[in-house]
Amino acid sequence: MSEESKTKKAMIMAAAHELGIEKWTLAEIDQLRRKLLANHGAAGKTQNDYIAEVLKDAGQKILLSQQEEAEDQYEDEFEDLLHFKTLEDAEVSIMRLDELMRKFAAEHEQAAVNRVLNVARLGKRRAEMISRNRKVEPHKRAEKVEIASWFRIWLEQPDAFFNWLDIRKQTPEFREKFPSVESGE
Repeated sequence: MSEESKTKKAMIMAAAHELGIEKWTLAEIDQLRRKLLANHGAAGKTQNDYIAEVLKDAGQKILLSQQEEAEDQYEDEFEDLLHFKTLEDAEVSIMRLDELMRKFAAEHEQAAVNRVLNVARLGKRRAEMISRNRKVEPHKRAEKVEIASWFRIWLEQPDAFFNWLDIRKQTPEFREKFPSVESGE
């Protein structure tokens, strides 16, 4: 084994440990790939397949079979799904996730439902990561804290989420923090 591959494996395992994920899906593996790039630049560049292989060799649980099947079957549905540059973008993304989850549940496509939920979890984690990045301006970090909470609440209570969001956007706290956002009145 070359010194370079030992180092790459060590980088992957260190980054995986930081993320603290117990069961790795494609979404988490992709998140790990982006983390490696962000932390190590060109030295961290690697393919998802290689990361999955390293994690598997290290005894990590990899959940890819049904996930991959759902990905192939519904690739168009999942393409370009996750956006949260603004609060409005995040709301649209969650609406689309909700539509897909309900569609796949009605079609008894559990692997696709799981993928929707994994994409939402990834969105939540990305928003949380950005919210903690001190290089990001404070207003944008506050937006990402809000967006992370939206993803969390949708994941916990999808049936109540949109009613909750309408009420949330009308609160004085929300209006003070985000005055440019429509309150839905």
